[in-house]
Amino acid sequence: MSSGQRPVFVKVCGLTQERQIDWAVELGYDAVGIVVTPKSRRYCPPERAVALAGYARGRIPVFAVALTYAETAEVAGHVDTVQIYESADVPNLALASAAPPERPEDLQYYFYDASAGSGVFADIPDWVADVPGRVVIAGGLDEHNVARVVEAFGPYGVDVSSSVETAPGVKSREKMAAFVAAARGTARDGG
Repeated sequence: MSSGQRPVFVKVCGLTQERQIDWAVELGYDAVGIVVTPKSRRYCPPERAVALAGYARGRIPVFAVALTYAETAEVAGHVDTVQIYESADVPNLALASAAPPERPEDLQYYFYDASAGSGVFADIPDWVADVPGRVVIAGGLDEHNVARVVEAFGPYGVDVSSSVETAPGVKSREKMAAFVAAARGTARDGG
């Protein structure tokens, strides 16, 4: 890595309150995720998700996160990116998967996530480092392992959710600060 390398992109997912968006902006996160799949403990109903996206607009990019595109239908027009676990023909797609993407050039982002939103860390396969485009590693990252992952794989970015919480959907400003500092420390000090 060179000392002129761009800072790693850092996204915090599962936000449920306006103050959590404020924290993400204050702490220098690059994007926030609002979960719109009813299967998640961090679920935001469409009306609430649209309100949060409106609150964030112009301050920080917003991802609507779900399992399927259908789950994002009511909010897709109010967010910057749709992050789902299936392929869809949409221009602002972030595909999340534990398998290599078939057409990475068609994606706005590729999220490698073997945890499928469970927050459990698993060894990351070597092929992840070879996927072209904006590769974001997610799944079980925390302030203690994120620097190693960034150093080993050199991803475009990283994504965090459960490890910066005190309970599902209840973010901790202190934990959010520790995570973004750990993620960015590797990019800064890697040369």
